[in-house]
Amino acid sequence: FSSATRFGGEDGSSTSALAWASHGLALPWKFLIACVPPTIFCGGWLCFVVAIIVIGFLTALIGDLANLLGCAVGIKNSVVAITLVALGTSLPDTFASRAAAMGDDTADAAIGNVTGSNSVNVFLGLGISWLVGAFYWSFGEATPEWIARYPQVVARYGVVEGGPLPGLAVPAGDLGFSVSVFVGCSLCCICSLSLRRVFFGAELGSRMRWPTFGLYVCLWLLYVTLSTLKAYELL
Repeated sequence: FSSATRFGGEDGSSTSALAWASHGLALPWKFLIACVPPTIFCGGWLCFVVAIIVIGFLTALIGDLANLLGCAVGIKNSVVAITLVALGTSLPDTFASRAAAMGDDTADAAIGNVTGSNSVNVFLGLGISWLVGAFYWSFGEATPEWIARYPQVVARYGVVEGGPLPGLAVPAGDLGFSVSVFVGCSLCCICSLSLRRVFFGAELGSRMRWPTFGLYVCLWLLYVTLSTLKAYELL
């Protein structure tokens, strides 16, 4: 908690307005992270478990705030998910990859952090939530709200009000198109990393780093733009 409240350097000498503003905005989050116990307890396992719980809480909070903002300004949930929610939950990974790239002699740690984080999101994030949802809905019954929300599922399985549910309903929507665009952009990214190793001897940094950065930003913008146009049925 002492480190969380300390402002500036070790002697607290920084006095710029931007530094004060950043410190004030980050102070509540610093206090929350300070609640994570140090690694000297229980061989570090207590720190690991509590940190996972705190990260889960922050992720849920960011997701809810992003959805509320999208609802307030009239943005579709699918667009909110790939923009506001994705940025809010992925920026910590971005900073972690930056720190790994600066502190490691190779790009393995930085790129491994990105691939590892996404694998956890896909395999555990979707898998566990769908497993829990499947168990929950297996003991439920069809309510008028459920029938109104999933008319295609009702028509396909003949669900009636008060009757058993066919299982967890997760309509795909525009997921197929969005995933296809994402896979295409990902392949371009992987190919560019491979080519950088061949021609420049490094995936990160070295020559042509700013054009490579621009390429990745353009790929992200392309993915968001195409997915948004598809969500609003403009494609």
